[in-house]
This record gives sequence, C-alpha cells and structure tokens, in this order.
Amino acid sequence: YTVVIKPKEEVGIVVLLRLRLEAQPGFPDLDWHCHDVQVRRSSEDLEVEVFPCHKWIRTADGYIELRNEKENYFFSPIEYVQAHWQEDAFFGYQCLNGCNPLCIRQIHNLPPNLSVTSEMVRPFLPEDSSLGQEMERGHVYLLDYEVLDQLPANTVNDKQTYLAAPLCLLHYSRQGELKPIAIQLQQAPGPQNPVFLPSDAAPDWLLAKMWVRNSDFQVHQLLTHFLRTHLLGEVCCTATLRQLPEIHPLHQLLMPHIRSTLQINIQARITLLATKGVFDKSIACGLEAIPLLLARGTQRLRYSSMCVPDDVRVRGLDALPICYYAQDALRVWDALHRFVAGWIRLYYCNDEDVQHDCELQNWIGEIFTEGFLGLSHIGAPQSFQTAGEMCKFVTMVIFSCSALHAAVNFSQLDYNIWIPNSPAAMSRPPSQTKGSVSEEDIFSFLPEVNSSCHVLSVLSLLSQPAIDFVPLCHYNEWYFSSGAIVKLVEEVRRELKMLAKDIADRNSQLELPYPYLSPDCIENSVTI
Repeated sequence: YTVVIKPKEEVGIVVLLRLRLEAQPGFPDLDWHCHDVQVRRSSEDLEVEVFPCHKWIRTADGYIELRNEKENYFFSPIEYVQAHWQEDAFFGYQCLNGCNPLCIRQIHNLPPNLSVTSEMVRPFLPEDSSLGQEMERGHVYLLDYEVLDQLPANTVNDKQTYLAAPLCLLHYSRQGELKPIAIQLQQAPGPQNPVFLPSDAAPDWLLAKMWVRNSDFQVHQLLTHFLRTHLLGEVCCTATLRQLPEIHPLHQLLMPHIRSTLQINIQARITLLATKGVFDKSIACGLEAIPLLLARGTQRLRYSSMCVPDDVRVRGLDALPICYYAQDALRVWDALHRFVAGWIRLYYCNDEDVQHDCELQNWIGEIFTEGFLGLSHIGAPQSFQTAGEMCKFVTMVIFSCSALHAAVNFSQLDYNIWIPNSPAAMSRPPSQTKGSVSEEDIFSFLPEVNSSCHVLSVLSLLSQPAIDFVPLCHYNEWYFSSGAIVKLVEEVRRELKMLAKDIADRNSQLELPYPYLSPDCIENSVTI
C-alpha cells in the first residue's frame, strides 16, 4: 500500500526524514510496516531518492530517522550505533551480531529467580499468543549475567562504581525483530528488585537496558574475549611447545594459529591487566574482581559452547534469519573442519593411529589438566579415541584463535565507542524502585570523561589489524607449500574466498553490515 504526500511548499534538498505513527480517534492503534520513503522533486521528475526503512513502527516508538539510500554507504557502524542505541530492536540486534554474540540463548522455561509473569509481558507479545506458547515456539531468549553476581566493583577516579547481574528476557517477533521485553537487574527476586518493562517510564526502561549493556561489557572483555580466545590460545600454545616436537604434524598445523598468543598475553598482563592499567583505572571489573570472574567463567565453560555447530544449535540461533554471526560462523567452521579432516587423513590412517600417538595424547591430556583444570563437567576431551574427536578439537582451537577473536575483538570499537551504548562502569547503584530517575539523571550514571577516553584509546588500539596481517589459512611456512598439503590449502582458501564474496553481497543489502567473520577480515591468529 502506497501513501502519497504532497508538500504545501518547496522542501529543498532532503537528507534526513523523520517518521512518527500517530494514534487517531476511531482507528485501531496498529503497528505499521514501512518499506521505504521515496522522494520526487516533482510529479514529472523520473529520479527518485530512496530512504530505506524496512521496519515496523509503533506509536510508542516516537520518531524514526531515515537517511538517504545513497548516503548509507557512508553511514558507518559508529554513526549507526549513535543514532539507534536507544531502540529496542537495535538492543536485540547487538545480542546476536554485536561484539558479544555468545551470551544470548533460547529458553523454553523461565528461570525460577526471574519474577516475570505471562500477564506482565502480554502487551509485548502477539495478541493471539502467550508467553508459554511463545517459549514453546522457540521465540523467547534470555541474557543471564549471573556470573557477575556479588562481584566487588572497582573504584574509578576515587569514586565507587557498581555492578549488576541482570536477567533480560527477549522476544523474536513475527516481524523478524528481537526485542527485550523484561529486565531484572539483580539475581535474587524481591520488592527492591523490580522487573522493568518497555511500558515503564522511558528513563526507567532505557537505564535498565544500559545496565544490561554495562554487564555485557564486563563479560565480553574478560570472558568472551580474554578467556575464550586469548587464554585458550595460550594454553594450547604452551602445551604444543611442551608436548609436541617441531616435526610433529599437529605442531606444524597449529603453530601459525597460536604462536603469537603468548607474546600478546604477556603484554596484556603487564599493561592492560596490571596496576594503573585500563581495568584498574577505568572499568567496573577491576583487579580485585578479575580473578574471581575468570575463575567463575572457567567453571561455567562448556566444550559444546566452544564448538560452533553445537553452540548455535543449543542456543537456538542456527535458524534465526537475523543472526549473521551464527550464519557466518557456521560456514567458517565447516570450511576449517573439512581442512583439518583432510589434514588428519594425511597422517593418521585410522583411529588406532590416533590412540597410539603418545605425544598427541600427552598434548590433549595437558590441555585438559592445566587448561580446563581437570573439570570433567566442562565436557572437553581428556584423550582422543577417534580421528573425529581430534578433528573437532583442533578445529575448535583454530576457530577460537582466528575467527572468534576477529568477531569479538575487531567489532568492539564500533559498538563501544558510543559510551551510553556500552558503559565500562556505572557511577550510581542499580535502581531499586521504578520512577526514581529522570531523563537528566541517566547521564549521571555514566563514567567520567577521562576514564571513558582511557577505555576508548585502548579499544582503538585493539581494533587495529596487525601490520603483518596474515589472512585465515594463508601460511608462510615451507611445509604448507609442498606435497598433498598444498591441495588442502588451495581448497580451503577457495572455499573461504567464496564465503567472503557471499558475505559482501549480503552486506551490500544491509543497513548495518556484519563484516567481522568475512574470511578476508579474519587473521590467522591472535596478534592484538
């Protein structure tokens, strides 16, 4: 359906449009899906300027800003975040495709400590459905930052900061948007721990979302980024140097993907994670909280969550059309898995060969004992009984030290540079009642300028690709350029090149592209 609007006077050059859906007496207050707005200079003019929208608009949304389609190639992710950070749909988008896509998971039952009732969230669900039905259909997701509960918060600029441990319920709508529908800021339910809703006063709801983003910042930096990529790579690098001689084929395969991890982690310990470093001076999880959080994060690790096909299936992301992280991660994983499987076949004829390789068994044994602390509930292998087990584990290591690091590291400046979207610290405690903050109060929760600049300077440094950037599966070592291995390398490079083209084609159609897992953006190892 097309609506034609003729202005009463000359408009001039249009670079920005604002739309608002206004309820009218006698008409049902229904959501309106806007495809785009097209502007002609006159009825005779054949040239049309297009302002894409592609979203559902509600009266509660207020004004929606649209930009000229020609300008959206110039619309950087940083500008997009600044323009859309307050929107519920963008909040949900970040959970799937931002710098920390590893926390959100599909649920079919509510956590017992989340004080949400079906009636409470009914206004934010389809009229002909209920919370129970939406959970049955797989449309309900959860963010749970229980790992932060009761952690000691840092002192920044001689002022106490605060941490929350929120639970956030999200719903995937029939319009293809993921939106938060309820937020509880602390783990223990009670009268001083209300559930915030989209229908609450705008400052209450916005501040609740900011607390979730603050919690996500801590978990992203220390667990998703540091633990899952840097520290995993360090453990595997150390075990490789200790247990596998240089002539061992696994040593030769892995070292291009893990060699630089030790150096970069040592630098991180003596700068970022040290006294007067950025965590000590500017981030809510300071030096007292870091070892506690890393210990909790290690206890909560699961091997299945480190293997992409298992992870995205268990978290209900594999069939979600708007989860570009899951789509791209699956394809990169599959390419790497085929490459590793072909490589294993060159050196191991059967499962018995794998079982009888003492050096290989010592390697995986050390990783299980020293890296996973012998914790059997994590589910990581203690030994390899089959070539398939070995292939899965080696693929996980390579993926974590290359693709996962690219996804969670090189995206962070885009999403964190606008401080209200991802505050590194909060200067006031979480609200215990509704209606206690005004719009002006919100900014008093944000960190001071000097600490924010400190964080952003570090994130800017971490977001720069290495000078000697080596793309995924490009190898300079001599043993990759001879014999049957050459064909394997050529094949995986060809597959990754096709994936990069597919991602570029898809991104050209998106208002906010997702480039972080394009193989030409993935470095072979953790170098920053």
